[in-house]
Amino acid sequence: MAGFRRVARFGAVLAVLGAVLGPVPLGSASEPRRIEPERTVVMAVHEQEDARELAGRRIVLSYAGPTPPAGVLQTIREGRAAGVILFGENVISPEQLAQAVGELKQAAAEAPNPRALLLMTDQEGGKVRRLPGAPELSARRTGTAPDPLAAAAASGTGAAGTLADAGLNVNLAPVLDVYDTPDNFIDHFERSYGQDPATVAELGTAFLAAQQGLGVAATAKHFPGLGAAPRGANTDERPVTLTVPLEQIRARGEAPYRAAIAAGVRLVMASWAVYPALDPERPAGLSPTVIQGELRDRLGFDGVTVTDAMEAEALAPYGDTGDRAVAAAEAGMDLLLCSARDPQQAEDAAEALAAALDSGRLDRRTFTAAVDRVDALRSSLG
Repeated sequence: MAGFRRVARFGAVLAVLGAVLGPVPLGSASEPRRIEPERTVVMAVHEQEDARELAGRRIVLSYAGPTPPAGVLQTIREGRAAGVILFGENVISPEQLAQAVGELKQAAAEAPNPRALLLMTDQEGGKVRRLPGAPELSARRTGTAPDPLAAAAASGTGAAGTLADAGLNVNLAPVLDVYDTPDNFIDHFERSYGQDPATVAELGTAFLAAQQGLGVAATAKHFPGLGAAPRGANTDERPVTLTVPLEQIRARGEAPYRAAIAAGVRLVMASWAVYPALDPERPAGLSPTVIQGELRDRLGFDGVTVTDAMEAEALAPYGDTGDRAVAAAEAGMDLLLCSARDPQQAEDAAEALAAALDSGRLDRRTFTAAVDRVDALRSSLG
């Protein structure tokens, strides 16, 4: 029976290909039509794929405690997860972490179309480190080191070593926020390299280049910048609006991203703050104007976009997990970070995405292009 299903599916793919390519004209004097076979085949296969699987391939899930739950492993075996984010509570010892990571990777290897899982954490340095070890310097201390550029590169190398040794392949760092007021939200926790966009660009790029050179993907965050956020303006805890002029957003907030994109950063994380100069109605990560307009079209980023935490209180006015997931996909976010340590959150997000794809609310071509970007990242890290 399984063999019959495979044959039937292959036949369906051939039928779609026939419809896409159409009859080949004979004896035409016109320029032959150019066909991109690989892209056509991929599109045809995507047409046959289950919406739940496609949706899952845009989800990063999380869980509580040191042991991956059976349900999480099953979701991964079914090919319905792009990755897993790990926190301090998931780590007890190197031996325990190795066991957990091994179970996650084995589950991914058993999926119908095996790809490397995106195994990620926040290993920025200083106070924000989920795993013990490098980098020990915070971004602020890096920026004030005797040789900041060398310190930034060493931190990127150290972060790559720490994650790779643990079996992880994505770091949700570096932070590229350019702070404007000492001891404000981003500076208080020493997460910014400085107040000068050129300095932040140089040091952030040195960090990410060193890290990616050792095979661990970097994530530039939080686009288009949280450097103007006052102390206490934490999007994890409440809605935040940053009334920054457009000229300042582009000259300061976005400037380090130009350098990061030129250096080949693999992922960009969007902020959950609202920037009225760009979009007065929606947080950056839910805004097509910010993600598609600024990041993709204006700055030319063609890598993977990833949300900040989908459970953030800044999103309280925008509905439940499903509502947020669909809005993020509509904005142009490729990966949804379901980091509440509750696997049901990931299920809810994937279910909403699948329903929106099946109903036509989410365009299938756009949806599968996002899946392709994520799949390509996963394949490159395998």
